[in-house]
Amino acid sequence: MTITRIFVLLSIFSAWPVLSSEESRLNVAVIAYSQETCTFCPGGDSEIKDRTWRAPYVPGHALTARREGFVGGFMHAASEYADVTVVGINSPDSVYGGSSRSWESKESFEHFMAIILDDLRAKMPIDAVYLSLHGAMAVRDIPRPEAEIARRIRQVVGPNVPIAGSFDLHGNEDEQFLKWANAAFVTKRYPHYDAFLQGTRSARYLYRSMKGLYTATTATRKPPVVTASVLQWTGQSPSMDIMERARRWEARETDAFVSVFYGFPWSDVPDIGATVHVVTNDDQALADRIADDMSDYIWRMRSGFARGEFPMPSEAAKRTMQAVSRGDVPVVLGDYSDRPGDATWILKALLKNNVSKLMYAALRDESALEALKARGAKPGDKFDREVGGFSGEQAGTPVRITGTVKYFGEGWGFDHIAVIEFGNQNVLFLVPTYVQIRTTEPLFIANLNPDDYDVFVVKSRVHFRRGFDETGYAKTIMVVDAPGDWFGTTRLNALDYQYAPIDRLYPFQDQ
Repeated sequence: MTITRIFVLLSIFSAWPVLSSEESRLNVAVIAYSQETCTFCPGGDSEIKDRTWRAPYVPGHALTARREGFVGGFMHAASEYADVTVVGINSPDSVYGGSSRSWESKESFEHFMAIILDDLRAKMPIDAVYLSLHGAMAVRDIPRPEAEIARRIRQVVGPNVPIAGSFDLHGNEDEQFLKWANAAFVTKRYPHYDAFLQGTRSARYLYRSMKGLYTATTATRKPPVVTASVLQWTGQSPSMDIMERARRWEARETDAFVSVFYGFPWSDVPDIGATVHVVTNDDQALADRIADDMSDYIWRMRSGFARGEFPMPSEAAKRTMQAVSRGDVPVVLGDYSDRPGDATWILKALLKNNVSKLMYAALRDESALEALKARGAKPGDKFDREVGGFSGEQAGTPVRITGTVKYFGEGWGFDHIAVIEFGNQNVLFLVPTYVQIRTTEPLFIANLNPDDYDVFVVKSRVHFRRGFDETGYAKTIMVVDAPGDWFGTTRLNALDYQYAPIDRLYPFQDQ
């Protein structure tokens, strides 16, 4: 080859466009805006201050530093792709009080959406968007908040950028979210062991979409069924059967994603109740076939899914004492109907039966904590006051506890919690807002060892099974009801819905 020919070839090659490492990278935005809203709960609307109690917002870099839950799963999978840059977007923090809080105000929603969208615009261009959501957020004057979040983000990123969201199975959704987003990935287990998994699925879907390997086609169905969340435990039928059917479809059909929302009845919203989302790879007929089958199956299972009974406090206390006498301990009681966190029904029933070695975790009473703070309480101080039972009839009435302060100080993410020793080797945790205990881990405080106790009371419907049941820890498990017809119980017909289409939903309409 002559020097002239080499020179010509080098000239041709040098004229070819070469992508730099920056130009070839794929930028994926990560956003989180999540809330499970109990619109029937007392206490007023959640305002901006209720999401800024720790910080004005979660900075993007802190969001992408998460290694658990939806975002943790997304980050885990995204790290496998050398050409992906994850761009954290400033996002709202969790609401103080969690799922015990009522409506989010429109002012709060607009405030945090402005934070999200301003940061998203500043970090454009973006090649894909991942949304870590819940599905049961309820906002004043915004009927479908998650769909509205997707809509506004779509306006910023344009029509061709893939958007995926991950959700809790308690979400209330309909077809509107998938009008603006391309895919949804919903937990299939309650307790939600698979939030991490749904985050990884979201990342892999988005990557394939950006590479042109997946063209999302979707189908949504809403079987007219609404159920109380205590009945949605996936360790029992028919809940486990519904989710298993979804997994079988996914196992049989390549590239099919089948998601089921069970709904959240404590949110008075127009899309309340069960929903099926199906995503396929450019196969609309398959998406429709799967969605129809799943919807029909849920409808066939409606009776066992929407109805259930649990012992009242007096009966539960009686059974507890019998279990203790047989040595079937520990006994764990899930106080399932108490969303505000201050109900005293089961505590009173157990004390009436002279319970011993009780660990009650936890009773909400911010006034008691303020009183302890005001007097500079320390371990060993006497404690004698009425606690709990203050948020209304559903909470019962206050119960007098006379004992000793075991611990008072920072704990569980709060500035102050208290542990009170009383009675015959009993301890009571006092917290400033509703807390749902899932495992024994938080109970190792102030030299306490949960293994020393025979009876536990937790404010939980199902999540407590993660640490107390499905690990084999407890020999006796009971979910405990409360007297009366109010929110939190399986007696949904007692609720004063204003926006939910209960005239079309089972079990309101017993078809």
